[in-house]
Amino acid sequence: LLRFYLKKEINELNGEGVRFLTIGDRERLAPDIVSLIEDAEALTADNTRLTLIIALSYGGRAEITEAARRIAEDVVHGRLNVADIDETEFARHLFTSDIPDPDILIRTSGEERISNFLLWQLAYAELIFIETLWPEFSNQDFESAIREYQSRERRYGATGE
Repeated sequence: LLRFYLKKEINELNGEGVRFLTIGDRERLAPDIVSLIEDAEALTADNTRLTLIIALSYGGRAEITEAARRIAEDVVHGRLNVADIDETEFARHLFTSDIPDPDILIRTSGEERISNFLLWQLAYAELIFIETLWPEFSNQDFESAIREYQSRERRYGATGE
């Protein structure tokens, strides 16, 4: 299915100005799929209308572990000083380093958990849980979630006092 969409749909996405990205462990994917992903990302790299990010072979814990491994390698090879490791530096090593953190997560199917998804990036996101299963998720569900999001006071960890 992924091969089909990467071959057949990427030109339409590109024509619509959509930037295509993936996050996750590409080493676990077949080489031809990795090549199709790289071609799609290169083709759409300059598009700015919308960014579509697909998580493939992705887990939040694995992403954080990989970031820690990359930081350790940078320290060992003298590219980074331990004293310079802060939240900004850590985030720079995540799969999403050039993507803003999400403001909202809409979780379908009545599940009220984030399920190992974007664990670092969701720190200040507003979480919206809805009962609708993903295949039935409608424009009305989306609009309802956005209204809920708009009604909230964003404090980014502050108490509001």
